[in-house]
Amino acid sequence: MIKSIEWLGDRVRFIDQTKLPHNESYIETSDVQVIADAIRTLKLRGAPLIGISAAYGVALAALSCRSHDLDTFRNTVHATIVELSSTRPTAINLFYALQRMQHVLSQSGSIEDIRSRLIEEAKRIHQEDQEMCRNIGKHGAALIPETAAILTHCNTGALATGGEGTAQSIITTAHRQGKNITVYADETRPALQGARLTAWELMKHGISVTLITDSTGPVLMKQGKVHCVVIGADRIAANGDIANKIGSYSLAVSARYHNILFYVAAPSSTIDRTISSEEKIPIELRSETEITEIAGHRIAPEGASAFAPAFDTVPASLITAIITEKGVHRPPFSFA
Repeated sequence: MIKSIEWLGDRVRFIDQTKLPHNESYIETSDVQVIADAIRTLKLRGAPLIGISAAYGVALAALSCRSHDLDTFRNTVHATIVELSSTRPTAINLFYALQRMQHVLSQSGSIEDIRSRLIEEAKRIHQEDQEMCRNIGKHGAALIPETAAILTHCNTGALATGGEGTAQSIITTAHRQGKNITVYADETRPALQGARLTAWELMKHGISVTLITDSTGPVLMKQGKVHCVVIGADRIAANGDIANKIGSYSLAVSARYHNILFYVAAPSSTIDRTISSEEKIPIELRSETEITEIAGHRIAPEGASAFAPAFDTVPASLITAIITEKGVHRPPFSFA
Protein backbone atom coordinates (compact mmCIF):
# COMPACT_ATOMS: atom_id res chain seq x y z
CA MET A 1 0.00 0.00 0.00
CA ILE A 2 1.12 3.56 -0.70
CA LYS A 3 2.39 5.25 2.47
CA SER A 4 1.50 8.90 2.13
CA ILE A 5 3.19 9.72 5.44
CA GLU A 6 5.35 7.87 7.98
CA TRP A 7 6.63 8.64 11.47
CA LEU A 8 10.34 7.71 11.69
CA GLY A 9 10.91 8.31 15.39
CA ASP A 10 12.36 11.81 15.21
CA ARG A 11 11.21 12.95 11.77
CA VAL A 12 8.42 12.54 9.22
CA ARG A 13 8.65 11.12 5.70
CA PHE A 14 5.95 11.95 3.15
CA ILE A 15 5.27 11.95 -0.58
CA ASP A 16 5.46 15.32 -2.27
CA GLN A 17 2.14 15.08 -4.08
CA THR A 18 2.88 18.07 -6.31
CA LYS A 19 5.53 15.97 -8.10
CA LEU A 20 3.19 13.09 -8.98
CA PRO A 21 2.65 11.23 -11.22
CA HIS A 22 5.99 11.75 -12.97
CA ASN A 23 8.20 11.75 -9.89
CA GLU A 24 7.50 9.68 -6.76
CA SER A 25 9.53 12.00 -4.55
CA TYR A 26 9.71 11.85 -0.74
CA ILE A 27 10.53 14.53 1.80
CA GLU A 28 12.04 13.70 5.20
CA THR A 29 11.98 16.43 7.81
CA SER A 30 12.09 17.16 11.50
CA ASP A 31 11.04 20.76 10.90
CA VAL A 32 7.39 21.63 11.61
CA GLN A 33 7.66 24.61 9.26
CA VAL A 34 8.24 22.19 6.38
CA ILE A 35 5.03 20.38 7.38
CA ALA A 36 3.05 23.63 7.56
CA ASP A 37 4.32 24.73 4.16
CA ALA A 38 3.58 21.30 2.67
CA ILE A 39 -0.04 21.53 3.82
CA ARG A 40 -0.45 25.05 2.42
CA THR A 41 1.11 24.18 -0.94
CA LEU A 42 -0.70 20.82 -1.39
CA LYS A 43 2.40 18.68 -1.05
CA LEU A 44 0.29 17.15 1.72
CA ARG A 45 -3.44 17.19 0.95
CA GLY A 46 -6.69 15.31 1.58
CA ALA A 47 -8.75 16.04 4.68
CA PRO A 48 -7.71 13.01 6.81
CA LEU A 49 -4.04 13.31 5.78
CA ILE A 50 -3.99 17.02 6.63
CA GLY A 51 -5.10 16.16 10.17
CA ILE A 52 -2.50 13.40 10.53
CA SER A 53 0.24 15.64 9.14
CA ALA A 54 -0.65 18.44 11.53
CA ALA A 55 -0.58 16.05 14.49
CA TYR A 56 2.88 14.89 13.48
CA GLY A 57 3.86 18.54 13.09
CA VAL A 58 2.92 19.17 16.71
CA ALA A 59 4.93 16.11 17.73
CA LEU A 60 7.95 17.49 15.86
CA ALA A 61 7.53 20.84 17.60
CA ALA A 62 7.52 19.05 20.97
CA LEU A 63 10.70 17.18 20.04
CA SER A 64 12.50 20.28 18.82
CA CYS A 65 11.68 22.41 21.87
CA ARG A 66 14.57 21.90 24.28
CA SER A 67 13.39 24.28 26.98
CA HIS A 68 13.44 22.90 30.53
CA ASP A 69 10.66 25.26 31.62
CA LEU A 70 7.21 23.67 31.40
CA ASP A 71 5.35 26.91 30.64
CA THR A 72 7.80 27.82 27.88
CA PHE A 73 7.47 24.34 26.41
CA ARG A 74 3.68 24.51 26.43
CA ASN A 75 3.62 28.01 24.93
CA THR A 76 6.02 26.99 22.16
CA VAL A 77 4.02 23.91 21.18
CA HIS A 78 0.73 25.81 21.47
CA ALA A 79 2.07 28.44 19.04
CA THR A 80 2.73 25.62 16.57
CA ILE A 81 -0.85 24.38 16.98
CA VAL A 82 -2.13 27.89 16.24
CA GLU A 83 0.05 28.18 13.14
CA LEU A 84 -0.96 24.77 11.80
CA SER A 85 -4.64 25.60 12.32
CA SER A 86 -4.25 28.49 9.88
CA THR A 87 -2.94 26.38 6.99
CA ARG A 88 -6.29 25.22 5.50
CA PRO A 89 -9.73 26.44 6.64
CA THR A 90 -12.24 23.93 5.25
CA ALA A 91 -11.10 20.42 6.23
CA ILE A 92 -12.43 19.82 9.75
CA ASN A 93 -10.03 16.89 10.27
CA LEU A 94 -7.24 19.43 10.72
CA PHE A 95 -8.95 21.05 13.68
CA TYR A 96 -10.09 17.70 15.12
CA ALA A 97 -6.49 16.45 15.21
CA LEU A 98 -5.12 19.69 16.61
CA GLN A 99 -7.78 19.77 19.35
CA ARG A 100 -6.68 16.30 20.42
CA MET A 101 -3.05 17.40 20.49
CA GLN A 102 -3.96 20.53 22.47
CA HIS A 103 -5.80 18.37 25.01
CA VAL A 104 -2.68 16.26 25.56
CA LEU A 105 -0.52 19.38 25.80
CA SER A 106 -2.78 20.75 28.55
CA GLN A 107 -2.51 17.66 30.74
CA SER A 108 -0.35 17.58 33.85
CA GLY A 109 3.08 15.98 33.84
CA SER A 110 6.71 16.67 33.13
CA ILE A 111 7.97 17.95 29.79
CA GLU A 112 9.23 14.48 28.90
CA ASP A 113 5.89 12.91 29.82
CA ILE A 114 3.91 15.38 27.73
CA ARG A 115 6.34 15.13 24.83
CA SER A 116 6.02 11.36 24.83
CA ARG A 117 2.22 11.51 25.03
CA LEU A 118 2.04 14.00 22.14
CA ILE A 119 4.05 11.65 19.93
CA GLU A 120 1.86 8.71 20.91
CA GLU A 121 -1.33 10.71 20.27
CA ALA A 122 -0.15 11.66 16.78
CA LYS A 123 0.64 8.02 16.03
CA ARG A 124 -2.76 7.02 17.43
CA ILE A 125 -4.55 9.51 15.15
CA HIS A 126 -2.73 7.93 12.20
CA GLN A 127 -3.54 4.38 13.29
CA GLU A 128 -7.19 5.22 13.88
CA ASP A 129 -7.46 6.65 10.38
CA GLN A 130 -6.04 3.45 8.91
CA GLU A 131 -8.75 1.45 10.68
CA MET A 132 -11.46 3.91 9.67
CA CYS A 133 -10.40 3.60 6.03
CA ARG A 134 -10.67 -0.19 6.21
CA ASN A 135 -14.16 -0.01 7.68
CA ILE A 136 -15.35 2.62 5.21
CA GLY A 137 -14.17 0.35 2.42
CA LYS A 138 -15.98 -2.63 3.91
CA HIS A 139 -19.29 -0.81 4.44
CA GLY A 140 -19.18 0.96 1.10
CA ALA A 141 -18.17 -2.03 -1.00
CA ALA A 142 -21.36 -3.78 0.10
CA LEU A 143 -23.28 -1.11 -1.83
CA ILE A 144 -21.43 -1.70 -5.10
CA PRO A 145 -23.01 -4.13 -7.61
CA GLU A 146 -21.04 -7.11 -8.95
CA THR A 147 -20.48 -5.11 -12.14
CA ALA A 148 -20.29 -1.36 -11.80
CA ALA A 149 -18.98 1.76 -13.51
CA ILE A 150 -18.14 4.29 -10.81
CA LEU A 151 -17.53 8.00 -11.27
CA THR A 152 -15.23 9.56 -8.69
CA HIS A 153 -14.03 13.12 -8.14
CA CYS A 154 -10.71 14.49 -6.85
CA ASN A 155 -8.46 12.07 -4.93
CA THR A 156 -9.68 10.02 -1.98
CA GLY A 157 -7.12 7.22 -1.83
CA ALA A 158 -4.03 6.51 0.25
CA LEU A 159 -2.59 9.84 -0.86
CA ALA A 160 -5.44 11.65 0.91
CA THR A 161 -5.48 9.61 4.12
CA GLY A 162 -3.39 7.58 6.51
CA GLY A 163 -4.78 4.32 5.16
CA GLU A 164 -6.34 3.01 1.94
CA GLY A 165 -8.60 5.99 1.45
CA THR A 166 -12.23 6.96 1.92
CA ALA A 167 -14.26 6.86 -1.31
CA GLN A 168 -11.37 5.15 -3.05
CA SER A 169 -11.20 2.50 -0.32
CA ILE A 170 -14.72 1.50 -1.37
CA ILE A 171 -13.48 1.05 -4.94
CA THR A 172 -10.34 -0.90 -4.04
CA THR A 173 -12.20 -3.09 -1.54
CA ALA A 174 -14.88 -3.96 -4.11
CA HIS A 175 -12.11 -4.76 -6.60
CA ARG A 176 -10.40 -7.11 -4.12
CA GLN A 177 -13.73 -8.82 -3.55
CA GLY A 178 -13.70 -9.78 -7.22
CA LYS A 179 -16.30 -7.32 -8.42
CA ASN A 180 -16.00 -6.11 -12.00
CA ILE A 181 -15.18 -2.46 -11.35
CA THR A 182 -14.43 0.23 -13.87
CA VAL A 183 -13.80 3.82 -12.83
CA TYR A 184 -14.26 7.19 -14.49
CA ALA A 185 -11.96 9.68 -12.80
CA ASP A 186 -12.50 13.30 -13.69
CA GLU A 187 -9.40 15.44 -13.94
CA THR A 188 -10.50 17.72 -11.06
CA ARG A 189 -9.43 21.20 -12.05
CA PRO A 190 -7.67 23.33 -11.10
CA ALA A 191 -5.01 21.21 -9.33
CA LEU A 192 -5.76 18.07 -11.39
CA GLN A 193 -5.83 15.67 -8.45
CA GLY A 194 -7.93 13.22 -10.45
CA ALA A 195 -5.58 13.20 -13.43
CA ARG A 196 -2.34 13.26 -11.46
CA LEU A 197 -3.20 11.25 -8.35
CA THR A 198 -6.37 9.16 -8.65
CA ALA A 199 -5.50 7.67 -12.04
CA TRP A 200 -1.98 6.93 -10.74
CA GLU A 201 -3.26 5.18 -7.61
CA LEU A 202 -5.96 3.14 -9.36
CA MET A 203 -3.50 1.96 -11.99
CA LYS A 204 -1.19 0.78 -9.21
CA HIS A 205 -4.10 -1.32 -7.92
CA GLY A 206 -4.73 -2.78 -11.38
CA ILE A 207 -8.18 -1.17 -11.57
CA SER A 208 -9.52 -0.10 -14.96
CA VAL A 209 -9.68 3.70 -14.96
CA THR A 210 -10.67 6.15 -17.68
CA LEU A 211 -9.72 9.79 -17.24
CA ILE A 212 -12.32 12.38 -18.25
CA THR A 213 -12.65 16.15 -18.14
CA ASP A 214 -14.72 17.63 -15.32
CA SER A 215 -17.55 18.42 -17.72
CA THR A 216 -17.76 14.91 -19.19
CA GLY A 217 -19.36 13.20 -16.18
CA PRO A 218 -22.92 14.38 -16.88
CA VAL A 219 -22.61 13.21 -20.50
CA LEU A 220 -21.66 9.71 -19.32
CA MET A 221 -24.62 9.75 -16.95
CA LYS A 222 -26.93 10.70 -19.79
CA GLN A 223 -25.55 7.81 -21.84
CA GLY A 224 -26.23 5.35 -19.01
CA LYS A 225 -22.54 4.58 -18.53
CA VAL A 226 -22.36 5.48 -14.81
CA HIS A 227 -23.94 3.30 -12.11
CA CYS A 228 -22.99 5.43 -9.11
CA VAL A 229 -20.91 8.41 -8.01
CA VAL A 230 -18.59 7.97 -5.02
CA ILE A 231 -16.81 11.02 -3.57
CA GLY A 232 -15.21 12.09 -0.31
CA ALA A 233 -15.85 15.08 1.93
CA ASP A 234 -13.76 17.67 3.73
CA ARG A 235 -16.51 18.64 6.15
CA ILE A 236 -19.98 17.28 6.92
CA ALA A 237 -22.54 19.49 8.65
CA ALA A 238 -24.88 18.18 11.32
CA ASN A 239 -27.74 17.94 8.80
CA GLY A 240 -25.72 15.94 6.26
CA ASP A 241 -24.74 18.78 3.94
CA ILE A 242 -21.13 18.38 2.84
CA ALA A 243 -18.20 20.37 1.51
CA ASN A 244 -15.93 18.70 -1.01
CA LYS A 245 -13.63 19.59 -3.87
CA ILE A 246 -15.07 22.16 -6.27
CA GLY A 247 -17.14 20.37 -8.91
CA SER A 248 -18.91 18.06 -6.45
CA TYR A 249 -22.15 20.05 -6.51
CA SER A 250 -22.55 19.88 -10.28
CA LEU A 251 -22.01 16.10 -10.17
CA ALA A 252 -24.63 15.75 -7.43
CA VAL A 253 -27.20 17.77 -9.38
CA SER A 254 -26.56 15.77 -12.54
CA ALA A 255 -26.71 12.46 -10.65
CA ARG A 256 -30.08 13.40 -9.17
CA TYR A 257 -31.44 14.42 -12.59
CA HIS A 258 -30.34 11.09 -14.09
CA ASN A 259 -31.48 8.98 -11.09
CA ILE A 260 -27.94 7.85 -10.27
CA LEU A 261 -26.83 6.92 -6.76
CA PHE A 262 -24.61 9.56 -5.13
CA TYR A 263 -22.47 8.33 -2.24
CA VAL A 264 -20.23 10.32 0.10
CA ALA A 265 -17.50 8.53 2.06
CA ALA A 266 -15.62 10.06 5.00
CA PRO A 267 -14.50 9.19 8.52
CA SER A 268 -16.71 10.38 11.35
CA SER A 269 -13.97 12.86 12.28
CA THR A 270 -15.10 14.80 9.19
CA ILE A 271 -18.49 15.49 10.79
CA ASP A 272 -18.67 18.97 12.31
CA ARG A 273 -21.57 18.88 14.74
CA THR A 274 -21.13 22.58 15.54
CA ILE A 275 -22.21 23.53 12.01
CA SER A 276 -25.90 23.16 11.24
CA SER A 277 -25.83 23.33 7.44
CA GLU A 278 -23.78 24.04 4.32
CA GLU A 279 -24.17 27.82 4.62
CA LYS A 280 -21.92 27.81 7.71
CA ILE A 281 -19.06 25.81 6.20
CA PRO A 282 -16.02 28.02 5.51
CA ILE A 283 -14.87 27.72 1.90
CA GLU A 284 -11.20 28.20 1.16
CA LEU A 285 -10.27 30.53 -1.70
CA ARG A 286 -7.03 29.65 -3.46
CA SER A 287 -4.67 31.78 -5.51
CA GLU A 288 -5.94 32.96 -8.89
CA THR A 289 -2.80 31.46 -10.44
CA GLU A 290 -4.19 27.95 -9.85
CA ILE A 291 -6.66 28.76 -12.63
CA THR A 292 -4.65 31.15 -14.79
CA GLU A 293 -1.62 28.84 -14.82
CA ILE A 294 -0.93 25.13 -15.26
CA ALA A 295 2.38 23.80 -13.91
CA GLY A 296 3.74 27.34 -13.82
CA HIS A 297 2.78 28.16 -17.41
CA ARG A 298 0.22 30.92 -17.88
CA ILE A 299 -2.79 29.86 -19.95
CA ALA A 300 -4.94 32.99 -19.48
CA PRO A 301 -4.26 36.44 -20.90
CA GLU A 302 -2.32 38.81 -18.69
CA GLY A 303 -4.67 40.85 -16.55
CA ALA A 304 -7.47 38.27 -16.56
CA SER A 305 -8.96 37.79 -13.12
CA ALA A 306 -10.07 34.42 -11.71
CA PHE A 307 -12.31 33.07 -8.96
CA ALA A 308 -10.77 30.02 -7.31
CA PRO A 309 -12.77 28.39 -4.50
CA ALA A 310 -11.15 25.09 -3.50
CA PHE A 311 -14.47 23.56 -2.45
CA ASP A 312 -18.20 23.71 -2.99
CA THR A 313 -21.07 22.32 -0.96
CA VAL A 314 -23.64 19.62 -1.65
CA PRO A 315 -26.98 19.70 0.19
CA ALA A 316 -28.04 16.53 1.98
CA SER A 317 -31.10 16.33 -0.26
CA LEU A 318 -28.85 15.29 -3.17
CA ILE A 319 -26.97 12.57 -1.25
CA THR A 320 -28.07 8.93 -1.38
CA ALA A 321 -25.96 7.84 1.60
CA ILE A 322 -23.00 8.92 3.71
CA ILE A 323 -20.59 6.11 4.50
CA THR A 324 -18.40 6.34 7.60
CA GLU A 325 -16.41 3.75 9.52
CA LYS A 326 -19.52 3.25 11.65
CA GLY A 327 -21.76 2.20 8.76
CA VAL A 328 -24.06 3.52 6.05
CA HIS A 329 -26.11 6.59 6.99
CA ARG A 330 -29.20 7.33 4.93
CA PRO A 331 -31.56 10.33 4.83
CA PRO A 332 -32.81 12.05 6.79
CA PHE A 333 -29.31 12.65 8.15
CA SER A 334 -28.82 13.84 11.69
CA PHE A 335 -25.33 14.01 13.15
CA ALA A 336 -26.10 16.51 15.92
